[in-house]
Amino acid sequence: MENKRGKETRQLIKKYSFALFAEKGFKQVTMKDICEVTKLSRGGLYCHYGSTQDIFKEILNDMMSQQENTFSKKISQNLPAKEILNDVLKIYEEEMLDSQSSLSLAIYEYFSIKENAETQNELYMQYLWSLNVWKELIEYGIKKDEFNNVDFLSVFNLIIFSYQGVRMYSKLMPIDETIPKRIIEQIKKILIKE
Repeated sequence: MENKRGKETRQLIKKYSFALFAEKGFKQVTMKDICEVTKLSRGGLYCHYGSTQDIFKEILNDMMSQQENTFSKKISQNLPAKEILNDVLKIYEEEMLDSQSSLSLAIYEYFSIKENAETQNELYMQYLWSLNVWKELIEYGIKKDEFNNVDFLSVFNLIIFSYQGVRMYSKLMPIDETIPKRIIEQIKKILIKE
């Protein structure tokens, strides 16, 4: 069991590492870089994480858990499905325009590492995890008669791949703010009953 100080140190490491990964991508960040920004010694950093891969994997898992917990909590509170959808799509829209905090390039690099065949399975597992979270929301909205009876897999793929695509492109070129707005509006039109 990790003590409070250890948890706080891990949170600090992940916070600063997130910023580095967003700025440089995954492959360019070293444990030395993380030591410099966190002000930890190499021994102090290695006490918590064995590699940049370990840190990045935990950051991704935290992000997925946060989304899952948000959806499940709101569904258990019987909030309107439309409200839950609007909240998450607002966040997605803001994130699509914020290239500075996008991990899309780092995610691509992390999962494209050839020497670690395990990463491809991890990516697929993350995809399935996200799929289940969205499936729960879409089925909830259909059951509450707020959403159209859609093919949830197609809608999920539209949401996730357009979101990640815009985030990836935002690292490479300027993105007109109307692009995310139009994508979000189309997703709402597909899902929300008139």
